[in-house]
Amino acid sequence: MPFQIVVLWSDLLVWLLFASALGFALLVRRSPPLRSAWRRVGARRSGMAAATVLLCFALVGLLDSLHYRLRLPAATEPAGGSKASAQYAVEVLSLLDALAAPLRTRNEKTYSAPFATRLLAKETREVAGVGTVREQPRLKHGGAHLGENETELAADVGFTAFRYAALGFLGWALLTLALLSGLRRCAADWGTTSESWQQMVLAPEVKAKSQVFTVDREPGQKSELPGAWALLRGAAGGAGGAAGGGLAWDAVLAVLLLLALLLPPLFALAGDYHVFGTDKVGQDVLYQVLKSIRTGLIIGLVTTLVMLPLAVLLGIAAGYFRGWVDDLIQYLYTVLNSIPGVLLIAAAVLMMQVVIDTHPQWFSTAAERADLRLLALCFILGITSWTGLCRLLRGETLKLRELEYIQAAQAFGVSHARIIGRHILPNLMHIVVIALVMDFSGLVLAEAVLSYVGIGVDPTMTSFGTMINNARLELGREPVVWWSLAAAFATMFVLVLAANLFADAVRDAFDPRMQ
Repeated sequence: MPFQIVVLWSDLLVWLLFASALGFALLVRRSPPLRSAWRRVGARRSGMAAATVLLCFALVGLLDSLHYRLRLPAATEPAGGSKASAQYAVEVLSLLDALAAPLRTRNEKTYSAPFATRLLAKETREVAGVGTVREQPRLKHGGAHLGENETELAADVGFTAFRYAALGFLGWALLTLALLSGLRRCAADWGTTSESWQQMVLAPEVKAKSQVFTVDREPGQKSELPGAWALLRGAAGGAGGAAGGGLAWDAVLAVLLLLALLLPPLFALAGDYHVFGTDKVGQDVLYQVLKSIRTGLIIGLVTTLVMLPLAVLLGIAAGYFRGWVDDLIQYLYTVLNSIPGVLLIAAAVLMMQVVIDTHPQWFSTAAERADLRLLALCFILGITSWTGLCRLLRGETLKLRELEYIQAAQAFGVSHARIIGRHILPNLMHIVVIALVMDFSGLVLAEAVLSYVGIGVDPTMTSFGTMINNARLELGREPVVWWSLAAAFATMFVLVLAANLFADAVRDAFDPRMQ
């Protein structure tokens, strides 16, 4: 086998979360209230646009969560003809590393600006017949295909970008036609397909509001089909459109059009240039941005996984049982909130670092060491950030336990566990979902801040915080090295903005007061 599969702990958690998301999707499909709520999320253009962007980030994160080690070339055969054991490289790579191999391996000597063909720093060299000169040497890889024709840089970049943008637009147009064809075929089959399909694709609100589909039809009678724009606005058209419960396909296609015009030219040019420049050691900044996405997603998702059980269990227990249980839990999170969060996180991270440094035998590769520190950071952030959701759930549970049907259940002798599982927890899930989605962006930003002050992820692991931390010292030099900071900031901004917009859509769909 030319490679050895490596499963990091963070990989297991990432794929566990992915499987949980699939399971939750099946649960939503079988639950009419949840299906109706998530259909309202799909009806929001901002929600669908943000979900499309988040799915792109998630795809990059999943590709970066499949790790392996390459097999080293076989050494000389040992005496006696016995087969030598396979040896594998120390470096742990991912599927994303294999796909982005040109970005990973084509390193320069030091800084270079985006689309540059020469290094940023000048060097002294001897020129025959001229003497000693100082100039910016050519890059080994950036724009190397131009040879001596550096003046053709702008034309080459423009032509390549235009060509691949046109290809991206063509692919988007084909995808749009395929989607329209599928939607019109589904609409044409209305009334002849199974009831389960109708319930799954079209919301009851759409059926009620759409004049096209609410006309009583005789068997075999054909109805008028909605137009393409009406289909894209809400999957079933009509004045209700997206607000009526159909999916806002127009928002999805708008985001895909933007991505089709940007990403193909970006990655096509990345094969010949360093489109985001290079850092101090000559590594491509675009590659660092791609690697940082997985770190940000793990910080946001795994930390939530740690925080959720504590917040839900303690919040419900405090609100339902009250008395000394409530006093004890309130005392616990009040004391925890009184400790400065940054100092608590810094102390925990530094203690964990001492444990890691004193036990090098635990790790066979540097990736395992960095992975443990990443999970430790997630655990510490989860331990220190559950109090807000716990306090919220306690207050809501205090209101729910006074409702008549719960009082009746207690009077009939129903067990506390059954009341909590059957009546309390389902009525709190909308708060849990809203809080989790909204906390995600805050945790991504927290990692950047902690790495900036030196208590974040391992220095060997690429993240938005480490990129910003490495770039901050270069902002005061002349000329300014701005591209690393700008690339990390812009990518993190898009990720957090998409998460916030999706959180707004989820909040509006699940909050009963917004109905």
